[in-house]
Amino acid sequence: MIWLMIAALCAYFVKGLCGFANTLVFTTILGFTMDNINISPLEVLLGYPTNVILAWKERKKLNKKIWLPLVCLVLAGSIPGIFLLKNADAGVIKIIFGFVVVFIGLEMLIREFTRKKSKGSKPVLILIGVLSGVLCGLYGVGALLAAYVNRVTEDSGAFKANMCAVFIIENMMRIGIYAVTGIITLDTIKHAVILMPFMLIGLFLGIKSSSVLDEHLAKKVVTIALIISGAAMIFDNLP
Repeated sequence: MIWLMIAALCAYFVKGLCGFANTLVFTTILGFTMDNINISPLEVLLGYPTNVILAWKERKKLNKKIWLPLVCLVLAGSIPGIFLLKNADAGVIKIIFGFVVVFIGLEMLIREFTRKKSKGSKPVLILIGVLSGVLCGLYGVGALLAAYVNRVTEDSGAFKANMCAVFIIENMMRIGIYAVTGIITLDTIKHAVILMPFMLIGLFLGIKSSSVLDEHLAKKVVTIALIISGAAMIFDNLP
């Protein structure tokens, strides 16, 4: 339970600070001792209220031309991802997740150093949307989606608002399917209730810190830590 509390504090501190990467942090910390089939449903129950809070806080910067198409694509990709989560081998999932973390982390790090914006491309939008949906269903990870939204929003407030708008709807669908398929259990709900105060504390501290700390420096530190953790997870689960 101590690791769960630490994971919740760290993950949602990052969420409040950067607006994303909470799932990567949460899953990476717990991935060494728990299987994704147990981590993902717990994280989505904790993550849903944080998305509501951040989207409401930045609601004036919501742009339906950004979040609405992404919602449709992410939902389409989430369904196969959810069923892979329920039926795939846990060790294989962890290795794949490790590669996903490293790849996304490197992309995020390069983007932070270049700080370039680009116009959204429809083919790229479709590809990223569907792949993000699969990753969301399988791991609850939206960092690939974050890479795209970061390119088409002007500031961190707009980024957080539109990212969280996508995740509010995606989380609702995923919670429903997790419940129907038996991935969410009574123990999952009990753990989520216990961890809720730690999630709120972490989120509050992250939001407050975002107005004081250098946002780009924080993202770089988080990204480097994720890359190292992802690589460690790959080697830890190799046969």
